[in-house]
Amino acid sequence: MLKLVKKIMLLALIIDVALVGGIAIFINVHPEFGGSHSKEDLARYQETGLYEESSFKNKIETNMDMDFKTIVSVTKDFFGGIPRSEPKEKIQVEYVDSLELEQPYEATRLMWYGHSAFLLQMEGKNILLDPMLGESPTPVKFIGPKRYSEDLPISIQKLPKIDAIIISHDHYDHLDYPSIIALKDKTESFLVPMGVGAHFRAWGVPAEQIQEFTWWDEIKFKGLDLAFTPSRHFSGRGIMDRNTTLWGSWVIKGAQENIYFSGDGGYGPHFKEIGEKYGPFDFAMMECGQYDMRWKDIHMMPEETAQAAADVNTKLMMPIHWGGFTLGMHSWTDPIERVSAKARELGIPLIAPQIGQIFEPKASLKVEEWWKVDA
Repeated sequence: MLKLVKKIMLLALIIDVALVGGIAIFINVHPEFGGSHSKEDLARYQETGLYEESSFKNKIETNMDMDFKTIVSVTKDFFGGIPRSEPKEKIQVEYVDSLELEQPYEATRLMWYGHSAFLLQMEGKNILLDPMLGESPTPVKFIGPKRYSEDLPISIQKLPKIDAIIISHDHYDHLDYPSIIALKDKTESFLVPMGVGAHFRAWGVPAEQIQEFTWWDEIKFKGLDLAFTPSRHFSGRGIMDRNTTLWGSWVIKGAQENIYFSGDGGYGPHFKEIGEKYGPFDFAMMECGQYDMRWKDIHMMPEETAQAAADVNTKLMMPIHWGGFTLGMHSWTDPIERVSAKARELGIPLIAPQIGQIFEPKASLKVEEWWKVDA
């Protein structure tokens, strides 16, 4: 009997070692996880004033730790199931003709892919914001949550030449390796947070096409004024690389419109700082989805999203980070329902265009409650 127990224990140990070794090899070999940071990179990060003890830091205390009780509660909710966590049927998108994107336009216009991905057309420039255009926002696609829509409004291959891809942070639902591989040969510039350039270099993007930014950095880009601004979040694509790259939000200002893209994050005083420095904004894309009171420091609750829109001083807001994938513990329509109610209370105009709909932020756009087909 003792020999049998020893054999079972030895077998269990071998399996554990094999699993750990297999995971380690997968992380080191699979390109999805991105690049590593050189000594020269680390020296640059130190110069930002935001990098301490091998990681970037938020401006205010941000708790991401979970005690045993919280882990148990999250696990219970996850396996217990969330009512209406995704649509009953695949969402129908509006399909876009490639010729339509080539047509001359006067006012800024955008197209939403769902979640936080946009095509922005501004003063003759084509800009992609956080283009997660894949089926699943995970490194292992066949086991991750699937996109709510069967198709994209327009395929990557049919997109026009892209002047810039702008990234808010390196999480999989914002930075998608297969999408970047498909886009890199038709994109001129990649504007990314400090440290994220390592991923792009590892994926074959020439270093001269990549520009890295720290908070409050400003540049002129083909006639547009861009600024990389703070957010309250975190980063990482692997098991051991948390906060080794920076995260943030973006200001994009042209001659006619001033736009804000929040990226991800919890509520904080940075929204008012951004509004005072760069506002008022004509249009703000504000994170609203994949939240929970147990991690509200890194993902705003819907009511905080509306308040953040007021803080940045925007004339019009659009809730984002929903309508694409199930990554949180709420119904898939909870974000739009709750933020709409709070926006009305605060007197902030809100739009919620259908995925694939081309719209102008300055134009009158009636809110068609397209998500209620699933009610």
